[in-house]
Amino acid sequence: MFKRKWRFTVSLSVAVLAGFFAFSSILPAFAQERKSLRWATSAVGSYGYNVAAAMTKIVEEALGGEYTVTVQPYTSPTVAMKSVMDGNGEIAYTADIGMTEFHQRIGGFKDYKPKMPEIAHTWYAYPMESIMATSAAKAAQFKCWKDFSGKPVFYTNAGFMNWLNWRRIYNALGYNFKHVQIDLGANADALQSGSIVGSATYTTAGRSLPAYWKETELRIDIRVINPCPDEVAKIKAAGLAVVEVDPKHAFSKDVGVKSAVGVPILFGYNVGLNISEDIVYKMLAAFYKNRESLAKSDPGFTPMAKDFVGMQVQGINANPDVAVHPGTARFLKEHKAWNNKWKIASAK
Repeated sequence: MFKRKWRFTVSLSVAVLAGFFAFSSILPAFAQERKSLRWATSAVGSYGYNVAAAMTKIVEEALGGEYTVTVQPYTSPTVAMKSVMDGNGEIAYTADIGMTEFHQRIGGFKDYKPKMPEIAHTWYAYPMESIMATSAAKAAQFKCWKDFSGKPVFYTNAGFMNWLNWRRIYNALGYNFKHVQIDLGANADALQSGSIVGSATYTTAGRSLPAYWKETELRIDIRVINPCPDEVAKIKAAGLAVVEVDPKHAFSKDVGVKSAVGVPILFGYNVGLNISEDIVYKMLAAFYKNRESLAKSDPGFTPMAKDFVGMQVQGINANPDVAVHPGTARFLKEHKAWNNKWKIASAK
């Protein structure tokens, strides 16, 4: 009887183990069925990284669970864009000014040759507004942005997106860009001492200042200097947007203007033609459908929620010579926002 019981136990154990390994073999096969979408972003902890991490569930659901979206951080939009075009990702963190540099093969893209299809206009998610400021003590000397032309100004760290944006703005206005590089922590001291006469600041979606500017405005009184009407007209004529930011949403003290006028950089996530029209269309449609809930979860999405389609138009108009992904073109045509002057990306 003992032998029969032992044989039964062994037989049962073998059957259980066989079943376990059979079930285990199904799991990798199921996992392999899900395709990968690697989302290249800025560094961990950055706004661009957090936005992408929050969007992965929306993308996976929009694509019917067929794809697994993984977020991969990089040091800058330039590096993220190159990584995708070198085949190490599918969705690239970008800014409209970064797309300009790529298209013109200047700056970080000088002599760069992609190994994969070039990224095209796909989706623009949130703006960052470039604004000019000076100390309250010197504010009377500045009425327009032309008053900063040729004078020492800190336009944020050299090579950063806002710095690139100011170079683009000055090219449109025909002004002399005289940048003085300083340590971020020395911003207030440099303004007080006169080593710089102005310092560029920026808000994210009109809501918040960078950390070093929060410190600056606590230490000294500052004033925002807005562009004059003729400057606004020239900037718009160059295809750039001009927006008004409520200073009470960003600054802790009075900055001398009811509205701070800035030129936004549009940050987004662009892909190449190796990602199908259908996938991109479904992604945009899902973001559009969820725009209100996204704005409630993160105020940075507020401008996108207010005018989702208009933000895509702004992103394309900032670089109208760059092709538009077919999926984005389909979405914009559906919403009566397509401009026949734009071109749709093709394999050719």
